[in-house]
Amino acid sequence: MDNAPTKPAGRSGAGNAFDRYFEITARGSTVGREVRGGLATFFTMAYIVVLNPLILGNAVDSDGARLAIPALAAATALVAGVMTILMGVVGRFPLALAAGLGVNALVAFEIAPQMTWADAMGLVVIEGVIIAVLVLTGLRTAVFRAVPTQLKTAIGVGIGLFLTIIGLVDAGFVRRIPDAANTTVPVGLGIGGKLVTWPALVFVLGLLVTLVLVVRRVKGAILIGILASTVLAIVVEAIAKVGPSVVDGKPNPAGWSLNVPALPERVVDTPDLSLLGHFDLLGSWQRAGVLVALMFVFTLLITDFFDTMGTMVAVGQEGGLLDEQKMPPRTREILLVDSVAAAAGGVASTSSNTSYIESAAGVAEGARTGAANLVTGGLFLLAMFLAPLVVVVPFEAASVALVIVGFLMMTAVRTIDWNDYEIAIPAFLTIVLMPFTYSISNGIGAGVITFVLVKLARGKAREVHPLLYGVAALFVVYFLRGPIETVLF
Repeated sequence: MDNAPTKPAGRSGAGNAFDRYFEITARGSTVGREVRGGLATFFTMAYIVVLNPLILGNAVDSDGARLAIPALAAATALVAGVMTILMGVVGRFPLALAAGLGVNALVAFEIAPQMTWADAMGLVVIEGVIIAVLVLTGLRTAVFRAVPTQLKTAIGVGIGLFLTIIGLVDAGFVRRIPDAANTTVPVGLGIGGKLVTWPALVFVLGLLVTLVLVVRRVKGAILIGILASTVLAIVVEAIAKVGPSVVDGKPNPAGWSLNVPALPERVVDTPDLSLLGHFDLLGSWQRAGVLVALMFVFTLLITDFFDTMGTMVAVGQEGGLLDEQKMPPRTREILLVDSVAAAAGGVASTSSNTSYIESAAGVAEGARTGAANLVTGGLFLLAMFLAPLVVVVPFEAASVALVIVGFLMMTAVRTIDWNDYEIAIPAFLTIVLMPFTYSISNGIGAGVITFVLVKLARGKAREVHPLLYGVAALFVVYFLRGPIETVLF
């Protein structure tokens, strides 16, 4: 792994305008290394073209409507490609962007059920605009510093566990017990405590294979795991004829939970871009109420906000690109492009787009500049024409990635000081309430409120940033929105 700080490598090749603009030689890189790094980044994060449509496409809005999976796949690839290239050209930093995991789960499972998809995506656009304003005014850094570092870590860990439980449930590995009201155990393993279905076998084998690939540090392990599981699912369906989970309106517990894996009639198709522009900025405020809409925007902002800052610094550190203050070059441009990407995701109905930590794989392969993004972004644009392949992937195969990503996000828990109760208790509540209440916002709110409360109880009010008091107050209102709405309406 090449993570030593880079130094200027002389003037060789520096006369080339392309080289000078991206500072390839100045950062000790070459065009070959940038191409290799761009390829590595793409293959470590290309799974999002499959996974994002399955997460969003598996959810319904308040009207019971679903987003078309092929259209989601095309839009996911389009926005990822354009925004990754924009980051390369404007930020000149080897940081790729795509629909954010965690944020898309929030949109799919919390926001959309309370309004229409257009309304939900309108909130994503608003969130992106707000983040852009925060960048331009310098407030983004101020808010970032207000939340304790370890609480930010806990938010990421909690989202990881939330994604894991979603993956386990959607794969049928964990199921709700039908008579849960008459037992102390609300969920169980498979059907009747046993894994007796073909889809469950596909999930388990796919998970084991992917875990081995991850342990062996195979680049593209998640994507390979999804593809291998899908191939196995196609073979299983061709032989066993498992069928969908609902047949003629009747449940089929042994069936595939979303897509029935079968080869498509064609592999390449004209991208379905019908979801572009399918958003409504004001509908959510009427449909779900001003308070609920505000809290969703705030939760989207918080979820997206801190992930980018951490990813930017981590990728920069991997490539030796940080200055004495541990900030990368053109920080403002990087954050601005990331903000635009968040809004662009809402415009295209793909959920907020954000910077990907998988970019570190490209940096490890030699990428040091935005030139690598031209390769990664170009490959995403090519993937846009392969949308028909997405409907082949059953959720049992894609859920493998959710569990693996959950593990990767969980590893950060080691950086939390569990001996310091003033941070450990808020961190604990943040982490456990996300999966246990099936809500990202509940976990964040509980953590912030508890942190402020514990500091006040310990007589350390001055250790709490003034902005955090405002955040805690908003969450108190959020948790009390039920009785408040009853009184007001």
